[in-house]
Amino acid sequence: MHPLDALLADPALIDDPYPTYRRLREEAPVFWSEHMNGWVVTSYDGVLRTFSDPQHFRNGGRFEPVFDALPAEVHAEFAPMRRHFMHGIIGADPPDHTRMRALIQKAFTPRALDAMRAPVQVIVDQLLDDCAGRDEFDVVRDLANPLPVLVIAQMMGVPLEMGPQFKRWSDEVMRFQSSGRAALDEMRISHRALFEFRAALEDLFAQRRAEPRDDLITALVQAEEQGDRLSQEEMLATCVTLLVAGHETTTNLIANGLLALLRNPEQLAALRANPSLTATATAIEEMLRYDTSLQRNRRIVGEDVEIHGQHLRKGQFVMQVIGAANHDPAVFREPETFDIARNPNPHLGFGRGIHFCLGAPLARIEAPAALLSLLERFPHVQLAREQQDWRREMGALRSMRTLYVTKIPVF
Repeated sequence: MHPLDALLADPALIDDPYPTYRRLREEAPVFWSEHMNGWVVTSYDGVLRTFSDPQHFRNGGRFEPVFDALPAEVHAEFAPMRRHFMHGIIGADPPDHTRMRALIQKAFTPRALDAMRAPVQVIVDQLLDDCAGRDEFDVVRDLANPLPVLVIAQMMGVPLEMGPQFKRWSDEVMRFQSSGRAALDEMRISHRALFEFRAALEDLFAQRRAEPRDDLITALVQAEEQGDRLSQEEMLATCVTLLVAGHETTTNLIANGLLALLRNPEQLAALRANPSLTATATAIEEMLRYDTSLQRNRRIVGEDVEIHGQHLRKGQFVMQVIGAANHDPAVFREPETFDIARNPNPHLGFGRGIHFCLGAPLARIEAPAALLSLLERFPHVQLAREQQDWRREMGALRSMRTLYVTKIPVF
């Protein structure tokens, strides 16, 4: 095995990927990986190119290599899952992507997002109330996990009592999406969760057609652009994507951001000293850069293309290493330093180009509300344990299983 491939295959990559990213950027910013069975792109300009050039780097079909790698005898078993990822905005390129994005964007108006600020704060306050009587609590379990699930469920019109079930389905679907590997046991878990998820959504679609409400599912059911509507398959795939992406990456942003603050007390003190909207927004952008929620994404080469002297061929798989791009010293001064005043900060944490994250404005509402409220309510928190348990099963996500903090009493 090539030494760089050995680094990519090392389980320690999950615990601290940044030394490996640095070596890849320096030695082979576009590297053919036998382990990944594709190109690994780690430079900022390379990753930006893969986001910004949909002609050469396509979104549609990016999960096909995973299904193709399955044993022939199980192809029929996973055919429904394969079809799911061919529909919806997650698997689309122009012109279909352009059409669907225009329809879906109608449900993500500035007015609709601004209306979520007060409900988000109410949910944050309720979650922190539950932590108030404890000297130690788990930020992942008690705040970062439930907050985005409850917010996206409320926004979409999913009954709140279904939130934990939707969270489980989302986690299990994400295990497939983030790993990109053909492990049969894992894929069967994701496959079962996906179709339980879809069945619940189909029931909600039927309810909203019969009794429209002021929620995102109703808006998607009713969305129309020049006589066009989302098909049932497109709505199912898109709603799964919104629910999965709408909570998992925000959970990681809140938890990873707090971890960075607690490990850099001078930055925590600076944020406490200036919790203005502008300063907080700059801090959130640095959290998105410094320990990016979605570390890796994928594309398929649409036409032969050259990057960094490497010739990529049509149909080959490309791994966009966003976490590496966000630490590229060619773009970011002292990239290993956590600096909440960093400006400019052209990070790629939400992607770029036509596939820029639809939920970015919502994440930029939730994360400040969660972090500022926690630091205000519990001004003397500190890490309860220095070593963190990173979730290996999530593959491409930078995701902690727990983040315990202790509230230090003031005498």
